[in-house]
Amino acid sequence: MRNVKPIESAPAVIDLVCACGNLRRAARAVTHLYSSELLDGGLDVVPFSLLWNLTQVGESTQKQLGKRLALDSTTLTRTLAPLIQKGWVEARPGADRRERRLRVTPAGRRRLQHSVPNWRRAQARLKKALGSEDWGRLSKALLRVTRAAQQEQ
Repeated sequence: MRNVKPIESAPAVIDLVCACGNLRRAARAVTHLYSSELLDGGLDVVPFSLLWNLTQVGESTQKQLGKRLALDSTTLTRTLAPLIQKGWVEARPGADRRERRLRVTPAGRRRLQHSVPNWRRAQARLKKALGSEDWGRLSKALLRVTRAAQQEQ
């Protein structure tokens, strides 16, 4: 008989003890789930999130958007650059030369709307997997975690 290695089952998800490690692992898993849906609509998670959030606020300074998303200025600038190049986001000077005002262009709105059904499928998949009760608790807990971490900075 040949020496056949048994197929290993997927390892159990365990508590990593570290809140940061657990949150980052969960974020990677959730990002993968959303990406698998969103890519069919032509957007990845990051551009979708930026377009979605900018659409929600209408117009924003880069600083305000960074605070809303807990992104530092350098990361946000690098992330916005391709959206500005594609004509999905408009950046114009603000009150002083350091400020940039951002808004989604009509082309960006069209791109976003094209991907919304895919985003809804991802939302529905995760909500179904968690159940309505845990879904609501997760949303509230993530808001509390974000606020608590920002207070400690």
